[in-house]
Amino acid sequence: MPPYQPSADWQYEVPTTGSKRLPPAARYVESLTHQGYGFEAAIADLVDNSIDAGARKVVISFLRDEDRLVSLLVVDDGSGMNDKSLDTAMTVGGRQDYAEKSLGHFGAGLKAASLSHADSLTVISRTKRSPATGRRWLTARAQADFTCDIVDPGYCQDLVDRYDGLIEWHGTIVRWDRVRAFDTVTAGQADRYLDDAIEKLETHLGLHLHRFLADDDFHVDIVVEDVTTKDELDHRGVEPIDPFGYRIPGRAGYPRAYTAPVEGVGDVALTAHIWSPKSPLVSFRGIGPLAERQGFYIYRNDRLVQAGGWNSTRSAEGHLALARIAIDLPARPNEVFSLTVKKDGVTVTPAFARGLEQAVDNAGHTFAEYVLEAQTTYREAAKRASEPQRKAVIPAGKGLDPRLKRTLRDELPELDGEDPVTFRWDTLPTEVFFELDRDERVIRLNKEYRQAFTGGRRGGLNDAPVVKSMLYLMANEIFQKERVRAVHTDNVALWNSVLVTAARCELAR
Repeated sequence: MPPYQPSADWQYEVPTTGSKRLPPAARYVESLTHQGYGFEAAIADLVDNSIDAGARKVVISFLRDEDRLVSLLVVDDGSGMNDKSLDTAMTVGGRQDYAEKSLGHFGAGLKAASLSHADSLTVISRTKRSPATGRRWLTARAQADFTCDIVDPGYCQDLVDRYDGLIEWHGTIVRWDRVRAFDTVTAGQADRYLDDAIEKLETHLGLHLHRFLADDDFHVDIVVEDVTTKDELDHRGVEPIDPFGYRIPGRAGYPRAYTAPVEGVGDVALTAHIWSPKSPLVSFRGIGPLAERQGFYIYRNDRLVQAGGWNSTRSAEGHLALARIAIDLPARPNEVFSLTVKKDGVTVTPAFARGLEQAVDNAGHTFAEYVLEAQTTYREAAKRASEPQRKAVIPAGKGLDPRLKRTLRDELPELDGEDPVTFRWDTLPTEVFFELDRDERVIRLNKEYRQAFTGGRRGGLNDAPVVKSMLYLMANEIFQKERVRAVHTDNVALWNSVLVTAARCELAR
């Protein structure tokens, strides 16, 4: 390299005299714990890894020891990892080749997502051709010198065996210990915390992974497991929440497919939707404030990476609450669309806004016309007479199938801040089919009659959905009353008499 020569003009190239290697300081690990990952987004990142590994079943398990939450596991039946690939996965900044359709992007998700919430991250995996192997990061040790522990092979196999119904020949277990949020749960509040945490997690995964969950061969389940007995205390299957899952569009002629010529990318397809006004569906009202959920829904390899927002192309406004537009990111890397590390948003350059101004559909309708029609649809609905309002109910809790609970939320407004109504099979007098525990918000069912609704099969937490849903609807008003009047007591006696007779008839058949 020629020696540096001073210049009176601007130096277009910065002169150098050599180079040296500067490896990251161990405190770099500390930065991973401050990435701003929300709890649901962190779990979603782990499920992304499971999908990339070809998993068809993923179980997210909250481990509970009486009233204490001790660990969280994400277990899948994917292809698994051997020692070498596990070392790469656990290396901070480890290089990894991603397939074209992979959900992984930066190679930091496993570490950043996990260490944002837990002080101990353990990954145990096995493949068809290699035995179970494991690695563990402890935040304190990693911050000191990047030391990663090798997990005892015997324990690795024991943990794999614990989930042998899911992991047969291959799979991976991600284990979080010393989860910071768990340490904040005070005595007697574990049930409330879990109900809230699982509800939010169901919604987040159901929304961001809805295209995958719509496949009958892919399942994500959330369970609460007794760490000692291995019994499942709760089990919920995550259902897809399609942000475009309306029954009837809000305006004739929609959805419409537009094409936007974006400089540096080429033609970008936009599918513009107008929702039905005042829709009660969870996929419209149950995924966050409407002002935040209008705008662009951006997908990368079928994974939703942005759920609403206008990306600085316009401001959110109430009259655009019905407007949602689906965009699939181009497969090839480009300088116009940039995905955030947490996969919770996309930044765009002004080229995208210029492309929107020129976007048209096959009939020549412009994107600007779509925006006006979405606003008009909202205003016309606001002028119409108000629709009949259904009475709000206490929300449904444990014991009801998640699909049934979602339908109830779609159809009925819920009272805010109320403990849910739950169901439990119990030993009751023969002449009693059910009892209402108003203090605990529990409907107790007589387990003597359980077989009448299970067809002789072993009962599960969410069995007998028909009778449970009817009792939920009939008894909800009673749970809301400060005092139970004689008419309510008489109704309960009537229902018991009829249901006991019906159950006995069914068993006799």
